[in-house]
Amino acid sequence: MVNKPKIGVLLLNLGTPKSPSTWNVAKYLTQFLNDSRVLDINSVVRALLVNLIIVPFRSPKSAKAYQKLWKAEGSPLLIHGRVLKEALQNALGEEFGVHLAMRYQEPSIPKVLLSMEKQAYQKLVILPLFPQYASSTTGSALQNTLKYLSRWNVIPEFQVVSQFFNNPHFIQAWTHIGKKYQPQNYDHVLFSYHGLPIRHLDKTYQDGKLCKEHFCKNQWNQENYYCYEATCYETTRRIAASLNITNYSVAFQSRLGKDPWIEPYAEPTIIQLAKKGIKKLLVFSPAFVADCLETTIEIGHEYTKIFKEYGGDTLTLVHSLNAEPEWVHALKNIIMERV
Repeated sequence: MVNKPKIGVLLLNLGTPKSPSTWNVAKYLTQFLNDSRVLDINSVVRALLVNLIIVPFRSPKSAKAYQKLWKAEGSPLLIHGRVLKEALQNALGEEFGVHLAMRYQEPSIPKVLLSMEKQAYQKLVILPLFPQYASSTTGSALQNTLKYLSRWNVIPEFQVVSQFFNNPHFIQAWTHIGKKYQPQNYDHVLFSYHGLPIRHLDKTYQDGKLCKEHFCKNQWNQENYYCYEATCYETTRRIAASLNITNYSVAFQSRLGKDPWIEPYAEPTIIQLAKKGIKKLLVFSPAFVADCLETTIEIGHEYTKIFKEYGGDTLTLVHSLNAEPEWVHALKNIIMERV
C-alpha cells in the first residue's frame, strides 16, 4: 500500500494572463480590478470604471509590456511558481503534497482546491506568497481560498501564513542574493515596493486613527503589525542591516489612478537620485518573491531608462527569490514552523 501525503501545502500568488495577447490581458485585468479588495469603491462605480474605461484603455499597453516579458514556456511568474512548487515538494518530502494556485486566472483556486480535497489531507498550510500583508493581495487570496475550502465536506485542521517578511530565513534568502550584487560598490540602494492607496492603509486600523498617526515609517510594533507600510519599512531595515547597507532609501511603485498612494513614489525618487549625482543605483524589490512585470519591466526597463535620462549611469535590479535554493529552504522552515 502506498502511503498518501498527510499534509497539504497551498502556495498562492496573484496570477498572470494566459498569454500576452490584448484579449487575455483584458480578461486578467477585468478579474483583477473587479475584486472589491483591490478597487474598494462602490460596486456600480467600480464596474463602470473598470469595464468601460480602465480595461479597454489599459489592456493594449499592458499587453505590449507582457510581450517584452514573456518566455517561450509562458509567463515568468507561473514558470517560477511551478519550479518553486517542485523544489519545495522535494525539500519537504513524501509526507507533504505541495500545490500552487493563482488568485486570478489559472491555475485557479477553486480547481486546485477541488484536486486537494480528493487527497483527504489531515492538515493544510495555506501560504500566500506575499511577504507583507495587504488586503488587496493576501486578504483577497485568503478570502477566496476560504470561500471554496468552506464547501469541503471534511474541513481539516489548517494553518494560515498571513505574512512572513520578518522570518529570519526570508531575510537570509534576500541577503544571500543581495551579496552577489556587492551593494558596497553602488552609490545608493533603493528598496522599491508595490504601492497601495492610503485608504487601504487606514482600513488596517480599528482604533480610529489614520495610518500616518502610527509612525509606520519609523517602527513596526503591535499597533501596526499588519500595516503594509510599516512592514515594508521593517523589511528594508532587516535586509539592510543583514547586508550592512547604510546608503539606502524606500519608495513605492506601480501607482494607478489619481488617489493618494503611499509615498515617496518610485519614479520621482529615481529622478531625484539621478539629479543628486547618484551614478550607480542598486534596486531591491522585496514585496515580490518572483520576477514579474513590476520587477523585470517596470524597474529593470522603464526605471533604468528614466534613471539614465536624468544623468544616472547604471541601474541594476536585484533578481527576485524565484526558486533559489535559499528561498526553498526558507519556505520549508516557514511551513515546518506551522506543522
